[in-house]
Amino acid sequence: MATPPRTRDESRKPSSGERVGQYLEMMDRTIGGQTYEELHWEGSFEQYLAMVVENPRLIRNAYQRIYDMILSYGYETFQEHRENLVRYNFFKDPTGNGRDGIFGLERSLMDLVHAVKSGAYGYGAERRILLLHGPVGSSKSTIARMLKRGLEAYSKTKEGALYTFSWEDGDAPGGFAPCPMHEEPLRLLPPEVREAMLKDLNATMGAGAYPLAVDGDLCPSCRRTFNDTMAKYRGDWRRVLGHVKVRRMVLSEKDRMGIGTFQPKDEKNQDSTELTGDINYRKIAVYGSDSDPRAFNFDGEFNVANRGMIEFIEVLKLDVAFLYDLLGASQEHVIKPKKFAQTDIDEVIIGHTNEPEYRRLQNNELMEAFRDRTLKIDIPYNLRLDHEIRIYERDYHAGKVRGKHIAPHTLEICAMWAVLTRLEEPRKANLTLLQKLKLYNGKTLPGFTEDNIRELMEEAEREGMEGISPRYIQDKVSNALVQVEDGGCVNPFMVLNELEGGLAHHSLITSDEQKKRFKEMLAVAKEEYEDIVKNEVQRAIVADEDAISRLFANYIDNVKAYTQKERVKNRYTGQDEEPDERLMRSIEEKIDILESRKDDFRREIMNYIGALAIEGKKFDYRSNERLQKALELKLFEDQKDTIKLTSLISNVIDKETQEKIDVVRGRLIKSYGYCNICASDVLSFVASIFARGSAKD
Repeated sequence: MATPPRTRDESRKPSSGERVGQYLEMMDRTIGGQTYEELHWEGSFEQYLAMVVENPRLIRNAYQRIYDMILSYGYETFQEHRENLVRYNFFKDPTGNGRDGIFGLERSLMDLVHAVKSGAYGYGAERRILLLHGPVGSSKSTIARMLKRGLEAYSKTKEGALYTFSWEDGDAPGGFAPCPMHEEPLRLLPPEVREAMLKDLNATMGAGAYPLAVDGDLCPSCRRTFNDTMAKYRGDWRRVLGHVKVRRMVLSEKDRMGIGTFQPKDEKNQDSTELTGDINYRKIAVYGSDSDPRAFNFDGEFNVANRGMIEFIEVLKLDVAFLYDLLGASQEHVIKPKKFAQTDIDEVIIGHTNEPEYRRLQNNELMEAFRDRTLKIDIPYNLRLDHEIRIYERDYHAGKVRGKHIAPHTLEICAMWAVLTRLEEPRKANLTLLQKLKLYNGKTLPGFTEDNIRELMEEAEREGMEGISPRYIQDKVSNALVQVEDGGCVNPFMVLNELEGGLAHHSLITSDEQKKRFKEMLAVAKEEYEDIVKNEVQRAIVADEDAISRLFANYIDNVKAYTQKERVKNRYTGQDEEPDERLMRSIEEKIDILESRKDDFRREIMNYIGALAIEGKKFDYRSNERLQKALELKLFEDQKDTIKLTSLISNVIDKETQEKIDVVRGRLIKSYGYCNICASDVLSFVASIFARGSAKD
């Protein structure tokens, strides 16, 4: 049978000329033609009024715009430990292709969105500084960066459009001088006209909508221009507005349009004019006075951030003089440029700080006014293992780490250690720190309900505010990667050795006791890794899902009969028999269930099956981690004599054993993500564990 001819796309790669054409077409779609015209729309004040009547949301304030921006990406509700939570898709970083996506921290992000919503509805948060507070590396600056980038992207959409205006000026480039603070055009209207217009617009917004408002007055520069033009035309406001051109405004941090960032510097190189603008001394000679707004640069960070947001990096490291400016900016929404009256602003103020600076603020009685104007939002470290793993997988996935392989569980064990250092020791004597980690991660343990887990969280108020930062893990994974040649493999022990070696020089470890605790957590992580790979190799040896399922079904049938004091039907003879105590104990002993505790364990299993049934869920052998482990160990014990794994650590392996070991190695590569190097390493490692066990026996 003839092979069908391949299409042009399948038969060859596109030529360099075709690829260039594709790139140019992409440029056209992104910034050319209609897109450019939409983002650079210009029109008269009357045209803008007509647009506002058609779409009142054009005049939203900064809080309302950020709130709508977050909601525009959607959200999902879910339950965790009997608590209703919301996951906002915006914090997956859709505008940055996920590179800054935040995993976990739903409670903290909900607090942030609730604060923004409160500001949008005018409930009080709009008069506060949103202070993101947490340990180093907990994603505070990442959240601020995402909000800024999200606002930029949102302002380019039809739903996020906003407008400002320029004044006709023959001396300005293009014949028009933009408002230096890119204000809302409706501020050109007298307050009484604005009030009547806003009353009509709010009536169209519908029940439950936030109230629209355009508060404040024009900036000093526009106020001077407006008054001079009114005097020129003897109060003919129509002719005055004829000198106004309304234009679309695209927020941009790089262009200093609606987004500002302020970072502490040394005292000699920074003063408060960086926030509120400064005098242009060259223009004083032209206009004759330093109090003429035309001789002033309204280009401080508060000025340029008007209509959007301003980020204060390490806000509590600022000199007191800068914090004074924040008081009026947050509470009254005004700033005080040098030589001018108080100037109205509309922006979201977000700062972030670490624990030591915040403690210093609390102990400083002179900063009481500042403390009263801050709304603290805790941003702790991740406490859920799955989320912590995803942080490292994003940075060290196969597409990024080329030519080298990261062995399975390497990032998982690093994440486990990081989370262990952040947890507080449980007060319950029968619970280890590792078990607590697993409970937080959604695992089930006998005797612990969802309510118990919530109690654990509530009793540890500062959990997640201390411990190892993800940055430290990333640094040590990087060290291990660069030490491996191309084609090599990084395994968990390489990274764990890096982690332990770095503790001696860790700048944030302040005591020998803390260092000792972190090393103890490394030992716990190593021990857990041993258990993981032992179970994985055992499953690779067993490699029979059907056999596990059959053993599980047989065990459950016998447990059910035992707890209900019934007889069980023999699957082969059809005869009713007493429950198989020998079978049940052979499984339970694998996970150290004592004879005196067997009844409790069996009742717990049956109660859990009943609870899942009520919720419409089915119980299988994976539903209970301990039972799954017991079943796998039972099957392994039954089959281990068919393969002499311990022969790996000897120099002599017969052909039959080698073939069986090669089969197991192949299963590890195919089913568990190992490469040939780490599959061989893990088999040798597990063989040494079994050899130690045999020697003890």
